[in-house]
Amino acid sequence: MTNYDVIIVGAGPSGIFCAYELIHKKPKLRVLMLEKGRRIEERQCPKRKTKVCVGCKPCSITTGFAGAGAFSDGKLSLSPDVGGNLPEILGYEKAQELIGESDEIYLIFGADASVYGLGKEKEIREIRRKAINANLKLVECPIRHLGTEEGYKIYMRLQEHLLAQGVEMKFKTMVENIIVEDGRAKGVLTGQGEAFYGREIVCAVGREGADWFSHVCKEQQIETKVGTVDIGVRVEVRDEVMDFLNQNLYEAKLIYHTPTFDDKVRTFCTNPSGEVATEYYDNGLAVVNGHAYKSSDLKTNNTNFALLVSKNFTKPFKTPIEYGKQIAQLSNMLCDGKILVQTFGDFRRGRRTTEERLCRNNLIPTLKDAVPGDLSLVFPHRIMVDIEEMILALDKVTPGIASDETLLYGVEVKFYSNKVVVNQEFETNIPGLRAIGDGASVTRGLQQASANGLSAARSILKKMN
Repeated sequence: MTNYDVIIVGAGPSGIFCAYELIHKKPKLRVLMLEKGRRIEERQCPKRKTKVCVGCKPCSITTGFAGAGAFSDGKLSLSPDVGGNLPEILGYEKAQELIGESDEIYLIFGADASVYGLGKEKEIREIRRKAINANLKLVECPIRHLGTEEGYKIYMRLQEHLLAQGVEMKFKTMVENIIVEDGRAKGVLTGQGEAFYGREIVCAVGREGADWFSHVCKEQQIETKVGTVDIGVRVEVRDEVMDFLNQNLYEAKLIYHTPTFDDKVRTFCTNPSGEVATEYYDNGLAVVNGHAYKSSDLKTNNTNFALLVSKNFTKPFKTPIEYGKQIAQLSNMLCDGKILVQTFGDFRRGRRTTEERLCRNNLIPTLKDAVPGDLSLVFPHRIMVDIEEMILALDKVTPGIASDETLLYGVEVKFYSNKVVVNQEFETNIPGLRAIGDGASVTRGLQQASANGLSAARSILKKMN
């Protein structure tokens, strides 16, 4: 039997920053990180060369050191208004303070010092004026952009730093369950049959691990709430259409309540001069995402961003993650495991996009293996209406979004709807078990996840002292 002071399940940003804070404040602590994926330097996706997913288990795009963040666009949102629920749990000022501290750590490890959205008052005022006229709410948030390839290097440095400081890491190690004895979390059990015991257990899984954690919560009677389901499409347009927003905000965060159903729709994860990508989850489930590189040599002529419809369900519904998966699986079924793409013109006319019409489009898709199809065969009518109304509203802010040639890729779904009930110390109702990060629906982005890790570590140290 192996004993540790702290066991961290998951090596995404929340787990990384938790380990960083623990080992820096108390170097003699025995800290163990367990990650079902690979070391960051071993995370290689064969699809980048073969153009075909070969079903790696686990997927190197979504699992491994740094989680899905390693291959994301690497945007750090520097305002508590964006990226999670930390302000609700800790208070706005404390959340802002933690975001600032986690940002300083990113800078230490090589993040670009420049920030989008600062010193552009006149331009942002104009964007806000247009948004108000379209009944859209502009959420102002300074952005630090790491870039996909630079973010990878930053997390590589963090990995080597933690190892050098004495954090023990076990990769390719799937945690099967939390060991609970006498009503308290005592350790974890892995798929290899190993048991590791610790004074404090921190579940820091990301979106990819949210489904696993939801089953653990049910089995161990960890208190949860039914969270929000975010489902939608990834929109792709020419850079020229988004140029004013891209230059002044990098990522324009806009929220709309649709006139027909009063549903909340938001823009998310904008990637100027980026490319649309596929993410694979358990059992080969393909969902769409996007990223952008820092280097000018790797940039494209297109901007992509997500449009997500937020759905909140009431009793007796208890499985928001399964709901999102079912919609994504329907799209996969129609496209033989690939991503579906449709022009906005065809989307509005209720007809399937064909190869012939896609080829004569001015806009060239950056996701080369996307399959032309019909999103109305995938989404419920309500979500279709929400998406159309949001795009028409956005067209008033940045004309050209509602062009017939605009591309819609489906399905984009965010798996953070297993909302674990935690206190200000991020403790669950099971003593000794804390839940942080996207997989617990505490956060929804890199920066708040990182800040969450710092806060949880300090709570642990306070308790130990």
